[in-house]
Amino acid sequence: MKDYQEKFIRLALNAEALIFGDFTLKSGRNSPYFFNAAKMLNTKFLADLSECYTKTLQDLNVSFESIYGPAYKGIFLGSIIAMIFDKDGFKYPLSFNRKEIKGHGEGGSVIGNNPSGDVLIVDDVISAGTAAKESIEMIKSAGANPKVMLVGLDRQEKGSGNLSARRELEEQYDMRVI
Repeated sequence: MKDYQEKFIRLALNAEALIFGDFTLKSGRNSPYFFNAAKMLNTKFLADLSECYTKTLQDLNVSFESIYGPAYKGIFLGSIIAMIFDKDGFKYPLSFNRKEIKGHGEGGSVIGNNPSGDVLIVDDVISAGTAAKESIEMIKSAGANPKVMLVGLDRQEKGSGNLSARRELEEQYDMRVI
């Protein structure tokens, strides 16, 4: 295990973002643990959290041209990652979606520029892959290429078939899920 992976686990436990018990997930499945990255929305955790995500990308030498954070946890994760890369001189456009389409103001379902080029999708967790598929389809409909998805926690659950959600996304969309 890499240092940044151990740091992520310690961070999740210290922030009580990762808790153990008996939980029913949105998918209806039971789980002995629950992960809520929003618990890390505290200034004492944000720098370490962004370091865990950015070090993963740097370690794996992943290239991309824009960042997309699905509502809601991906919004703050994408923002802190874009900020760290910006401080290091790498400028990536950031966008994220709204849960409901807005008909006034800037309107639409995407905040920021539409995703473009090879896109990094960043989120907190992958379970059955349903939310990820929605994001991927939205990115493709904008004419961009969903190239890589980075999640803090892979629950290693089945997707819609016999494969894990992660493998299903990788095979169906020819992308990398980390």
